[in-house]
Amino acid sequence: MRYLPVTNHNRQQINAFISQRWFSTQMIIRGESVEMTAVEGIAAMDGDEIAGLLTYRISDGICEITSLDSLREGLGIGTTLVEQVIAIARAENCEKVSVTTTNDNIHAIGFYQKRGFDLVKLHHDSINHARLLKPEIPLIGQNGIPIKHELEFELLLSDQ
Repeated sequence: MRYLPVTNHNRQQINAFISQRWFSTQMIIRGESVEMTAVEGIAAMDGDEIAGLLTYRISDGICEITSLDSLREGLGIGTTLVEQVIAIARAENCEKVSVTTTNDNIHAIGFYQKRGFDLVKLHHDSINHARLLKPEIPLIGQNGIPIKHELEFELLLSDQ
């Protein structure tokens, strides 16, 4: 597995991957529309195929993970991508790494907590507003759980 930054060279492939996985290249995070074609990222490549992708943006000392996908569970792809973005955040002198997920994403909730992220905010019923901006967001998510809320996690880099 090779881990490569998102560049102009692979951006078209990355954008197609994001659109396929997230229904468009627009992501709604805490009421903000984020154009995913403009964020930074790290791709896990198996040959010419994307096996995983983490996207992020850095602002005001915070490195925010905007998406994380791993197509092959149990191989450490997601963990390696998170470790790499933590290293980038440190190099950029960020205070913390943050990530927001939805209440139905039980796998992500556990994944981030196992890696030291702490739940810091519940954005109650925020997905109803998000659907006004991105109607493609489904009503029902993983494990048949209604998608209603966003959960915000953070990892303080001073604690590491």
